[in-house]
Order: sequence, then C-alpha cells, then structure tokens
Amino acid sequence: MSSLFFLLPLFAQVGPASSLPSNASPYASQLPLEIIEKKDAEAAKRARETQSVAMPTARSNTGCMSAVEADPEKSAELARSALGDAVGREKVRAGLCLGVALSDLGQWDEARTAFANARDAAAPEDHASRARLGAMAGNAALAAGQPGQALSLLAPAATDAKIVADADLTASIALDRARALVAVKQPDEAAAALAEARAAQPDNAQAWLLSATLSRRQNNLAQAQAQIEKAATLAPQDPEIGLEAGVIAMLSHNEAAARRSWNSVLAAGPGSDAAATAKQYLSQLGPEKTPGAAAK
Repeated sequence: MSSLFFLLPLFAQVGPASSLPSNASPYASQLPLEIIEKKDAEAAKRARETQSVAMPTARSNTGCMSAVEADPEKSAELARSALGDAVGREKVRAGLCLGVALSDLGQWDEARTAFANARDAAAPEDHASRARLGAMAGNAALAAGQPGQALSLLAPAATDAKIVADADLTASIALDRARALVAVKQPDEAAAALAEARAAQPDNAQAWLLSATLSRRQNNLAQAQAQIEKAATLAPQDPEIGLEAGVIAMLSHNEAAARRSWNSVLAAGPGSDAAATAKQYLSQLGPEKTPGAAAK
C-alpha cells in the first residue's frame, strides 16, 4: 500500500501513566492512553519503503538511498554533495534522499526543509512527486512538534494528490491533517479530515481506529462503537484496536466487554507494549467475579 509513514500518536493523553476512566464519571478528561507511540526509526523506514520517486546516485557506484539504512549520516553527506550541482529531476532525487536520511537521524526540522526543497524543485506539472514530497515535509513537521507548519505543507500536497487521483496518498495526508488539527485543538476539523481518509480508503483500519478514538473523546460513544467495530473487522489482530475497544466499552459501562477486549490483546501479543497497557487496565478492574461469588 502506497501510504505515507505515520510518525506521531494521534490522540495520546498527557501524563506518565494510563488510568481507567471512572465508572462514576464516564467522560472524565483523563482518559487512558489509546494509541502506542510509533518509533521514529520505524517511520523513517516506512518512508523509504513507500516513496515512489526515483533515487539519486552519488559520484560513486553506491546509490545514496541504498545506503540510508546502513549509514544515514554517510547517505546525508552523499545527498548534500549531489545537491551541489544538481538541477531539475536530479535535484528532486537528491533532496528526497537527504530528507529520508535526516529522518533516519531524527533531524526532523532539517528533513522537513529537505523534502520541501525537493518538492519545490519538481516541475509544476509533476503533481505526483509534489504531493508525496509535500506530504513527507508535512509529516516531518509533525514529528518536529510543529502542527501549524504541517498543516500549511499538507494542504497543497492534498490538492496535488487529488489531481493524480491517488487514493492511498489522499487518505494518508488526511490522517496527518487530522493529527495536526487535533494538536491545534480543532477536533471538528479533525473529524472531517478523518471522514475524508475513510472515504478515500474505506479499508484503512487505522482511519477507523482513530475516528473511534476521536468520537470517544467527543463523548459520542455510539459512533465510537460503530467505528471501532469496523476497525476490528478490518484488522482483528491489531492490539491498538483491542485497547480502544476496551476503553469504549468501559465508558459505556460494559465491563465484561472491556475485559474481553483487553484479554484478547494479552492473548495476541503477551510481551508487547499494548499487552502491558491492557494488563494495567485489567489490574485496575481487579479480579473478575464468578457467577457464584456474585450471587453470594
């Protein structure tokens, strides 16, 4: 699938620990962490795998992109060298390589600049390259904690993606726009962006998961339940979906369903971060009461 990488958790709550929502106050502001943060290295790897623009080659026989994973610092050096006298398409390729290498190094501000410069070097009629590079620049801005700047980069990228009718890229950009809109406290606009992502790519489980999370945070539990059920249909083994399903069930006063969801996360990946979170939630519920004990 030719979607862009995802760098940030969408609706992570503030605070060092997660806690179950109180049954007495189902819409309390301190809801549990619902999405485990993705690692920057994983995001940069996805960028290398999903980009579709041709890669630059250095003066040697070793291409810059082929060396990024093994030695991102060397790759950045090769890309900068290639940019020295590159023009046209070569400038786009070298800028792309530099951006990916800097992403691998976690230098998000510099990566954003490299991607944006590569986009600007692309021909005006090359909407595919401009869309993808603009989206990468916006994503790097998100990773750098600059949601406002991300929105300004993602808007033209979304337009270019629609011109070339790239549904996967349109959905990915919409998801990043939703992240940025949540960060700047515009939840209604974020909900609209998520609806756009679902329309462009109806089988994108993450779009449904994040939609459920936002609906839950907006106190629309019925909509959240429908959306998390759709996400579970598309990706039944996804532990993040299991975590969110349990949170929604708990806020709906359905402890049994919450237990089932969180126990399914434990069964699917006992040693995972998601399982650790599920175990924490279950421990706060305490031991499950047997029918006999309840009657007694």
